[in-house]
Amino acid sequence: MARKKAEEKEKDDKGLSEREKMLNLALKQIEKDYGEGAIMKLGENQKMNIRAISTGSLNLDIALGIGGVPRGRIVEIYGAESSGKTTLALHIIAEAQKTGGTVAFIDAEHALDPVYAKALGVNIDELLISQPDTGEQALEISDMLVRSGAMDVIVVDSVAALVPKAEIEGEMGDQQMGLQARLMSKALRKLTGSISKSDTVMIFINQIREKIGGFSFVPGVQTTTSGGRALKFFSTVRMEVKRVGSVKQGDDVVGNEVVVKVTKNKVAPPFKEAKFSVMYGTGISRIGEVLDAAINLGIASKSGAWFSYGDERLGQGRVNVENMLKENTELYGRFEKQVLEAIAANGGTTEKKSAKGKKADKSEEVVENDTNTENEEVAENNED
Repeated sequence: MARKKAEEKEKDDKGLSEREKMLNLALKQIEKDYGEGAIMKLGENQKMNIRAISTGSLNLDIALGIGGVPRGRIVEIYGAESSGKTTLALHIIAEAQKTGGTVAFIDAEHALDPVYAKALGVNIDELLISQPDTGEQALEISDMLVRSGAMDVIVVDSVAALVPKAEIEGEMGDQQMGLQARLMSKALRKLTGSISKSDTVMIFINQIREKIGGFSFVPGVQTTTSGGRALKFFSTVRMEVKRVGSVKQGDDVVGNEVVVKVTKNKVAPPFKEAKFSVMYGTGISRIGEVLDAAINLGIASKSGAWFSYGDERLGQGRVNVENMLKENTELYGRFEKQVLEAIAANGGTTEKKSAKGKKADKSEEVVENDTNTENEEVAENNED
């Protein structure tokens, strides 16, 4: 109390105490030395509403909580081989380009397929690509691009392929312990501040490895990601990609069913999952996600293998309906707009609750066989 009264006595004509005046002088000196915005009150920060770039997946955008991957942050996409990691990253690149963004792909694996990237919607004529020889070179190029302030998305594919220069120049049998982990730790300490100021989304694609040795209370094979612990720490968002099934048209496999789990999220609640189809040659089936959401929200209906939108029958068989909507852009435009409006009105989720408080039945069929229409209709009638 005595201290408070003393401070009140110290206030001058402007209503500032000596402590407040000294603080203001310090703040002005900090801004003079390090630039405007170097320090501020949290409530005055204009970047609190974090902008995002869509992932190309409706369900994943919802799971991330802000409509996509956050700008000015580091994002890690990891998973087993051929699970869809690079496909997801290329979709993010395509979405950034749709809004006029500048993007770069650091191809440390030297494995980017431009034909496939173009099929996913990437404008390969405007895509900046680098195929570095060493991990140091890849990360230095990334740092220079970030510091330019002109980049919207930078993808590094992959962390496992960022081989330190000392390892490349050494003998095949040399033991180089922890070189990659130290390289990543040093690079990320340097990159984090620049990324935040530049509003760039920095995406690292990573692979999983089996843990060798050690003791764990969890049964089964234990896995970890490449490059040490630094990337786990510095990442704002971490997404684990898993392939969980196949999408079939008749007897032919035409795609994979993928689940992405948001294992870390500093900008929204974590641990949410998104399920979607990745079709061979065309990538994420957003039309399929919109179709599922429409059924959940009561905008469209499904009877057996037949899909309907209002009084209009869309077609028989999921893959056939998706192809029809892809060709009929006018119908799909109206369809998607209505679904997005319904999602917004439903609290940003596609999960519709019934009168009993239970979630409505969700169409999660992975295998679609158009020849079994009658059997499906009988099964559905029996359930009713």
